[in-house]
Amino acid sequence: MSALWSVGAGLLLLLLWVRHRGLEAVLVHHRWVFVCFFLLPLSILFDIYYQLRAWAVWRLHSAPRQHAQRVRHIQEQVREWKKEGSRRYMCTGRPGWLTVSLRVGKYKKTHKNIMINLMDVLEVDSERQVVRVEPLVTMGQLTAYLNPMGWTIPVVPELDDLTVGGLIMGTGIESSSHIYGLFQHTCVAYELVLADGSLVRCSPTENSDLFYAVPWSCGTLGFLVAAEIKMVPAKKYVKIHYEPVRGLQKICEKFTEESKKKENSFVEGLMYSLDEAVIMTGVLTDEAEQSKINRIGNYYKPWFFKHVEKYLKADRTGVEYIPSRHYYHRHTRSIFWELQDIIPFGNNPVFRYLFGWMVPPKISLLKLTQGEAIRKLYEQHHVVQDMLVPIKSLEKSIQTFHVDLNVYPIWLCPFILPNNPGMVHPKGNEAELYVDIGAYGEPKSKQFEARASMRQMEKFVRSVHGFQMLYADCYMTREEFWDMFDGSLYHKLREEMNCKDAFPEVYDKICKAARH
Repeated sequence: MSALWSVGAGLLLLLLWVRHRGLEAVLVHHRWVFVCFFLLPLSILFDIYYQLRAWAVWRLHSAPRQHAQRVRHIQEQVREWKKEGSRRYMCTGRPGWLTVSLRVGKYKKTHKNIMINLMDVLEVDSERQVVRVEPLVTMGQLTAYLNPMGWTIPVVPELDDLTVGGLIMGTGIESSSHIYGLFQHTCVAYELVLADGSLVRCSPTENSDLFYAVPWSCGTLGFLVAAEIKMVPAKKYVKIHYEPVRGLQKICEKFTEESKKKENSFVEGLMYSLDEAVIMTGVLTDEAEQSKINRIGNYYKPWFFKHVEKYLKADRTGVEYIPSRHYYHRHTRSIFWELQDIIPFGNNPVFRYLFGWMVPPKISLLKLTQGEAIRKLYEQHHVVQDMLVPIKSLEKSIQTFHVDLNVYPIWLCPFILPNNPGMVHPKGNEAELYVDIGAYGEPKSKQFEARASMRQMEKFVRSVHGFQMLYADCYMTREEFWDMFDGSLYHKLREEMNCKDAFPEVYDKICKAARH
């Protein structure tokens, strides 16, 4: 009873303090209070609900039967929209705050919301080595489903809450992408409900134009209702080698060298300053030295980027064996390194042991509760960007990031970009090795100004024939946007499939210049 009184008194004092300081002031300057006492417990409840739901669906084997019924309901909604006179654009009815993107989509309030409740794994075809899933299946859900069967997917983008639909309609990448390409390149078929309510399947050999146009289209060609993704055999561990490298030229040379080696299952770089980095290479294996196993995903373990930094500070190489699923989601607990700005003491051993099992808070809940003051603060003083550039331009690109942003750590992830039709492909006629440069955090550059600095970055990326991930804030004009991306196939299909009255153009959906 005394413990309950203590908790009650503590909560009362907290509420009085919040009332004294003002809720907005607490949310802006002491956000960790709100996150620790409210969002972390709420995130746990979210996880429990979805895990119980997934378990029930699996036990009842109900996903395939319900899938057909749900798709028919989507078709009925689209046909109803046509009967109403097609007066408004359509979009998915999923609330904007539920997406992992930090951008808040205001179009949800003005467009016709089509409810799409598709979040199940439908079929695992071991003979074809393909898994068929619905668009709201998350990466955490999918790896948890496949790994016990001895399978995984070739590209497992980092964060647990990333969805298959978001990774196809947007894009996704992982440290295995130097072999397999982006997430879209591991998909073998899509199923979509089009603007006329019809259900269409597309693949490289069936409705191939639509298959290649769907990635990066952000839901402006139709509603994705299922996808078939390649599977590869899973192994127990990733044998990972850490190598600190100093000097920008040496970092770029080492990273490029390792990215070209197909014997590396995984390649990743973390830059902690302009001339300090740790290059990591990994190989899948079923055997491990017991003394070198590091279950980095356990809640009490240090955040991965902090763990990696130890090798840089000690100036030594190292080898570890990380359980495969822990490796795939190694940046999840700290949301890369974003969580250190929200919970500054989050990597403290005491916090990790007592509360680490509740981390991370759901990104969707962070968005839902951020308020206008925090949103504006983040927009002006925070950057979350992934720029995809040819690896031959890596050194110049990092220098540009340093001058315009000066954000560290910087994430480096190589990927092979095939010369396929669609919005994103190399300039030449052959596949080319690219690198994702990820900048997440508060810019330290003295001349940083959100709009001007990002427009300067976008101009540079266009100049080297690179691409900007579309989940982030984009400041380009329409002409600049279509200079960066190849819209020829996309616009052709929008015309042929009567999309212009049904869905906004991708530029109007994601770019700030179009939304303001």
